[in-house]
Amino acid sequence: MSLKLWAKKSLIVIVNKEEVMELKGLREMMKKIGFLWFEGFREACCLHRVIILSLRSKMLLLRTGQCFLLNGFIFLGSIFLLNTLIIPALWWILPHSSTFYSFLRLSLIHLFYLLWFYPLYVFSIVLSTIWYNDIAKYGYAAMGTSNITAHKGETQNHPPTLQNEHHVKRPSGLGGVMIGIGEQVYSILLLSVFFLEVYATGFIPYIGKVLNFVLLSWMYAYYCFEYKWNFNEVALDKRLDYFESYWAFFAGFGSPCVLAIFFFSPLVSYGIMAILFPLFVLTATGSKAEQEISFEKDKRRDAGMERLPIFYVANKVSMWLLSLLPQDKWDQMQDRKAQ
Repeated sequence: MSLKLWAKKSLIVIVNKEEVMELKGLREMMKKIGFLWFEGFREACCLHRVIILSLRSKMLLLRTGQCFLLNGFIFLGSIFLLNTLIIPALWWILPHSSTFYSFLRLSLIHLFYLLWFYPLYVFSIVLSTIWYNDIAKYGYAAMGTSNITAHKGETQNHPPTLQNEHHVKRPSGLGGVMIGIGEQVYSILLLSVFFLEVYATGFIPYIGKVLNFVLLSWMYAYYCFEYKWNFNEVALDKRLDYFESYWAFFAGFGSPCVLAIFFFSPLVSYGIMAILFPLFVLTATGSKAEQEISFEKDKRRDAGMERLPIFYVANKVSMWLLSLLPQDKWDQMQDRKAQ
């Protein structure tokens, strides 16, 4: 065999080995992603935690019941009543054979939306937002944890978690309060921009629906865990780093939320989500995923998984909007974000 032919065959063998190694690495990465996604999906479906926590707290049971009453019985019930009784009655009373009757029928339906559905929709959003915070607070209390136990007692018996590794060390007094307010303002702005980003992806041809589903899953997962992280006083930058590092888990956790609403009209989707969201908040509050799943960064790198910059666009836009503030307020916000 000539030296040239031998070198050529050796090069082919080396290339083939590299391809095999790349395929193995890809399979390991997909296996890791699939495992974390399934774990997130399974965590979201652990609705038995809602029953357990509700039995421990009467106020939690009351708030959850109020959400079901307002958003399920009243809001969704009104939609059901409109579609099954009112609209068929109008079609019977005002037949479509006449242009005037058609206009009158359409006007009455729009009047029903204007005087009932839209005010009820706004009222539901405001009241449900307050109730969600109460549900998360009572659920967190029903877990038997507090800021003290979460950071002193649990660290003796459990491996490090996001909460006890990245607890915020804020200055006491007015300075700490101002930092907390600045963080909340930036968080609201960031998530608002991300919501617009999610909404815009729905208009992208062909792949828009898929992207919209994935981004919605992340959005609802973040909202569910945010209550828990707030109570544990986890810094905003640590939340985002943790969320983007384990994006597959949170994509799985948010999937049941989105599946329940993805194929309905906007009003019906809101009503269903308003009922289900507090349940997923409670499953997130009772989740021990940080302790049960190995989330060490070295293992993630070994599996070929890297941090996915989910909030990159939202962060850039938010920082640009903040740059429009007066210089002194901008410097204060930069200092708070750096801390």
